[in-house]
Amino acid sequence: MDSIRFLPTSVHGVLDYLVGIALIAAPWLFGFAYVGGIAVYLPIILGIGLILYSLVTKYELGIPGIKFISMPYHLVVDFIAAALLAVSPFLFGFSSKPLNVWLPHLVVGIVVILVVLVSQTHPKMVARAA
Repeated sequence: MDSIRFLPTSVHGVLDYLVGIALIAAPWLFGFAYVGGIAVYLPIILGIGLILYSLVTKYELGIPGIKFISMPYHLVVDFIAAALLAVSPFLFGFSSKPLNVWLPHLVVGIVVILVVLVSQTHPKMVARAA
């Protein structure tokens, strides 16, 4: 299983912040902010959550001094949040809305699950100058 984990945690960290921002902006980027309800609020809430728990993750892009979430735990939270995002149109009943409303939820959820599956579980140790 570890042989498929080629994505360094430093790259995963960059993706965390980019995806977090994209999720917050998604209702306006994809033009479904007018729908209201869970279809709009879920990506915003998940985006804010992603940024917040990324800040306290023990990897290269966490805030020094307050990192307390291990990378394996971070990946579990990513997986659960992405799965919720992917199934949300069907779970919360907005899959009958126009394509631009529900398809971003499904696609981003699946892509994040794939990123989780290929992400390394431990950051590389940075050599310190003597």
